Amino acid sequence: MPHTPGATEADRHPVPDRPELPEITETEWNDWRWHMRKRVTNVDKARQWINLTADEEQAIDKSAGKYRWSVTPYYASLMDPDDPTCPIRQQAVPALGELAEFSGAEVDPVGDMFYRKTNRVVHKYPDRVIMLITEACPVYCRHCTRKFHTTDVDGSYFRDNEGESFEEDLRYIAEHPEIRDVLLTGGDPLSYRDGKLEEIISGLRAIPSVEIIRIGSRFPVLLPQRVTDELCEMLARYHPVWLNTHFNHPKEITPESAAAVDRLLRHGIPVGNQTVLLRGVNDDVTTMRTLMTELLRIRVRPYYLYHCDNVTGVSHFMTSIEKGWEIMEGLQGHITGFGVPQYVLTTKIGKIPIAQPYFSRVPEGLLLRNYRGQEMVVDASVHPITEADAT
Repeated sequence: MPHTPGATEADRHPVPDRPELPEITETEWNDWRWHMRKRVTNVDKARQWINLTADEEQAIDKSAGKYRWSVTPYYASLMDPDDPTCPIRQQAVPALGELAEFSGAEVDPVGDMFYRKTNRVVHKYPDRVIMLITEACPVYCRHCTRKFHTTDVDGSYFRDNEGESFEEDLRYIAEHPEIRDVLLTGGDPLSYRDGKLEEIISGLRAIPSVEIIRIGSRFPVLLPQRVTDELCEMLARYHPVWLNTHFNHPKEITPESAAAVDRLLRHGIPVGNQTVLLRGVNDDVTTMRTLMTELLRIRVRPYYLYHCDNVTGVSHFMTSIEKGWEIMEGLQGHITGFGVPQYVLTTKIGKIPIAQPYFSRVPEGLLLRNYRGQEMVVDASVHPITEADAT
């Protein structure tokens, strides 16, 4: 792990030394377009990076025609070549669990399709919307909550083609002045080149009622080379712009990802993180505590800890909610307060905070509990629970 907020060129992740790979130059390794062209998309390419198990090969074969699969060389280089339980490998390589049936699984458990107003706009909350601007991702995360939209070869949330005009979407936002906050997501918005992305952002910035533009992107994790100075300079022209990313494991925090975050921050773009609780990847207190403190060290603010959705093709990653409570108990009070994310369950009625409360009402007032399990009662005469009669 790096020990500075950002990383210099000299600190950059070295080109992997694997004899199975063709020679890779530093120039190629540092070019995000090269990584996009050279993504791992089949068994032969995967074998250049990892020693595939029979189950992985079978899952890759059975996923064909159902779930898309690609891994950037950068992210592949983080995988343990010999350990199929590697947290990077589990997030990136198809597994047989994706093909199993689970009770209650849905392709859209959070209601994106229900709240969709145009081809791309999903209006679920009063003052903000999301725009699903693409199906494309650099890595098709095996736990994606929009697995149908981003990785089902025959499926999509789009009513029309992704390449259709954005005019209808922008018009809807302009005609609803209560919308002050727009989140660009997908897929991954940074899959677009800078020029196309700027067209979309400039169209939003031209709407007077839009105050905040947010981008949801996993590129800082999956391909940090994409976060160039040119991209950051473009985004900075449209402030306030925020970016939320998605680190799930400390192994993903590398000198390159730290440098990508640093470039965003130096251009005035705050970076938050949304972690998903994943069985076998980060479902223990030690891993999650390390992740949150490492995020703070590179100046990324932990934002949400999502309970894994019961999504078709994803359910094998789900833990119990009790496991989430255990992890939250291991964070609260043990690390600095702003390093503790909000534990939420995403539903068709919105994101619902589900962390256990540290208080309860008793006849005397409030019974409080701290992170050590110590309890005390605060009398209602000291901290009234109800408002005094105004008359």
